[in-house]
Amino acid sequence: MVGIAILVARRRPPGTPLTWGEAFVAATFIFALLLMVYGIVPDRWLRWADSELKWRSDAYGIPTGPLHLGTKGRLWAHGITFFGRGRIMLSLQAVRDIIATLIYGVAIVGQVIGWLWWQNRGKKKDVPELETSAYGRPLLRKV
Repeated sequence: MVGIAILVARRRPPGTPLTWGEAFVAATFIFALLLMVYGIVPDRWLRWADSELKWRSDAYGIPTGPLHLGTKGRLWAHGITFFGRGRIMLSLQAVRDIIATLIYGVAIVGQVIGWLWWQNRGKKKDVPELETSAYGRPLLRKV
């Protein structure tokens, strides 16, 4: 969906008048894109982590997937200790929520970058002026 938006943005010259039909289709498309990014993708991740991965609040550590590092395929399954002065227990449910937060973070950064790109798509880059010599002619090479 993002690729379609980029393709349309590259083909459409900035400042082209917008009809009400084009505006309606574009608004519906962007609504669907944002619904996917902010609603459906994080929800599917949370449901998958809860059901198939069984990342519950009574399981601890950071899962390593197919690498099988640590105890039971998890890093710090018994907590992170600080030289015998206590430990931090990180549940799989907390890891699940951190990943969901990262999904939202990537989405908001991507949305802001998309806004900036769209607003600056028709602007030309400033070409630096050539230095001039004492006689007023442009310098072609450095002396």
